Amino acid sequence: MSDLSTILQDSVVDAYRHRRPLQILGGNTKRFYGRQPSGGQLEVGSHTGIINYEPTELVITARAGTTLSEIETVLAQNNQMLPFEPPRFGAAATLGGTVACNLSGPRRPYAGSVRDYVLGVKLLNGKGEILHFGGEVMKNVAGYDVSRLMSGAMGTMGVLLEISLKVLPRADDECTLIMELDEALAIRQIAHYAREALPISASLYDGNRLYVRLCGTARSVGMAKLKIGGDQLPLNDSFWSRINEHTHAFFDSPQPLWRLSLAPYTAPLKLHGKWLLDWGGAQRWLLSDEPAEKIRAAAEQAGGHACLFRNGDREAEIFHPLPAKMLALHHRLKHAFDPHGILNPGRMYKEL
Repeated sequence: MSDLSTILQDSVVDAYRHRRPLQILGGNTKRFYGRQPSGGQLEVGSHTGIINYEPTELVITARAGTTLSEIETVLAQNNQMLPFEPPRFGAAATLGGTVACNLSGPRRPYAGSVRDYVLGVKLLNGKGEILHFGGEVMKNVAGYDVSRLMSGAMGTMGVLLEISLKVLPRADDECTLIMELDEALAIRQIAHYAREALPISASLYDGNRLYVRLCGTARSVGMAKLKIGGDQLPLNDSFWSRINEHTHAFFDSPQPLWRLSLAPYTAPLKLHGKWLLDWGGAQRWLLSDEPAEKIRAAAEQAGGHACLFRNGDREAEIFHPLPAKMLALHHRLKHAFDPHGILNPGRMYKEL
């Protein structure tokens, strides 16, 4: 165990004994996400380093404070990548913060989420105990997959120390096609492409144009281009990076930014505001001053849910309210991992 792991463990043990809340702080690039953090700061950003990387096995293990840029640089040297294309929101973004927030990029609906690639974790629970879950191989597991449970928990159940991830090779060829369509037709067109089993790795509608990114062998990409048609985006265009990092002009607004998760082919919702449809329509960004209750009700009626992603009241509820039985399950999990509720209390929900 590294010296820093020991220091972190001692800090959590002390906080547990005195029932003192802690807010976990890594690269600080996603501090805006979730409810307002509280408690003394537990700095984990210095707990860095790639522990093991086997390019032939497509597995990497790193400490949670390791930056995404370091990991992606090492993977690129072997023509490999993080398949879920995580957003950074800043150069200091860490692996631990990425897994804790479970945020994935444009490739998410076609390659999977962060959670899908987590093989194992080492963590500190709320009593300061070091626990290991999973490993460094893909395998079937009986019972609950606790390592993946940490993805999206936002540090409320444990302080991530080390994470093992599955990685994938980069595609041989890539291109982005653009078509001018209205919203309803764009949604139908994406549904049609999905049925065609084309090598799509991203699709987005900006209100006027549908963008479709193809990734695969040169032959499969070439055939898909002929089938889809449209104009081609220049290869050096940073369009997808700007979407992923929210530096695209759409996100340059002081209005509350909502993230709606819906079935991909859901018809346009009747909510006032500015829309951006990502993930083939499954992730919809909305800039709107509509009341939170109205937005959440519309999302729920459509079979989805809504999260206030940025520029809102962080003392209020950020994530979609949980049904009573689901909230009770969250309470039991929180108590099992963090019996005194000291780790990132209230970061996800007031009750947690």
